[in-house]
Amino acid sequence: MSRRGLLTGGALAAGGTVVGAATVAGTRTDPSAHPAAQPVDTGVGELIEPFHGVRQAGIVEEPQAHGAFVALTLRPGSDRASLGRLLRLLSDDAARLTQGRPALADTEPELGLLPARLTVTFGFGPGLYAAAGLDDRRPPSVADLPPFRIDRLEPRWSGGDLLVQICADDPITVAHAQRVLVKDSRPFATVRWVQQGFRRAAGAEPGRTQRNLFGQLDGTANPKPGAPLETAVWVTEGPDWLRDSTTLVVRRISMNMETWDLLGRTDRELSVGRRLDSGAPLTGTLEHDEPDFAAVGPDGLTVIPDFSHLTRAHVTDDRLRILRRPYNYDGVPAADGTADSGLIFAAYQADIAAQFLPIQRRLAEQDLLNEWTTPIGSAVFAVPPGCPEGGWVGQQLLE
Repeated sequence: MSRRGLLTGGALAAGGTVVGAATVAGTRTDPSAHPAAQPVDTGVGELIEPFHGVRQAGIVEEPQAHGAFVALTLRPGSDRASLGRLLRLLSDDAARLTQGRPALADTEPELGLLPARLTVTFGFGPGLYAAAGLDDRRPPSVADLPPFRIDRLEPRWSGGDLLVQICADDPITVAHAQRVLVKDSRPFATVRWVQQGFRRAAGAEPGRTQRNLFGQLDGTANPKPGAPLETAVWVTEGPDWLRDSTTLVVRRISMNMETWDLLGRTDRELSVGRRLDSGAPLTGTLEHDEPDFAAVGPDGLTVIPDFSHLTRAHVTDDRLRILRRPYNYDGVPAADGTADSGLIFAAYQADIAAQFLPIQRRLAEQDLLNEWTTPIGSAVFAVPPGCPEGGWVGQQLLE
């Protein structure tokens, strides 16, 4: 029996037709063994990020230019055994694609030859732990976030049992990987939502902080590499299925570009608390200068408003920072030209309850930016440890 037939053969009856198709596909010869045109030396296209390792890739690496967040809903009757088959299948194909090799039974193998720093990262939602009968192993903070008064959440952008985060410096690489991995999942799950986003093109602004579509630098306050990043992002103790994991919050934030356009530059900078050109706090000159929240201007008011985004989001303890890895989105405008733009806000931290939630509560209470932003989607996931060669993501948890 083929590898793909073996893994999908025990899938649920609800996906029986698809299982048959997957089994047939799995009997084809590995396309990576076929002679194929050698990829042109493009530099960016041939760059490779490792898939196997103690920790999953796609978190602390330099963010790629393009990303897709794919949330899946498990089919009724999913159990620990079927989840193991699904994650073996996904891990195997992800490992191939990230190294510039076509997936097994890849119907478009030429599209798998340029990895362009492709990373595939898996996250487990609360429903996956319930299906596996492992609620006792779910990190306590991996649960639906409490409601915030600023939220206008839509089901089409919220929740999910399994997340597949796909990032690369080439949009065709992302699209192909998404297609392959969604096909892998069909016997086991349905697509709940897909959010696709972008950053500056690879090499356009090397070493500089990402800008969102308001023109703001986004990610200045991320934990610094080394010990601050280590303690803020990763779980460093505990059993094998928990150690070297992290947790992820994905928030889809709609930006009202039309009313933002009505603001002058000074008002924009006061709402953020930073200069738009350099990202420096209003009391400094460089992006990473420490803000002086006590500084008072000639008018007797604090230079950085008490309710600016910078003030409300500020964290001084490195252990309580979050790692922001956002992507912009820009959909089709309405007939009257109104923009459908915003941010796929992805935040990694060791503990959502201790790190993300206190920041979000302060922002929801009184953040000037709330006038021009609205959260319309929300989901949380545990990101399990990585896997060695020959292993699969989630193996420590499910076996």
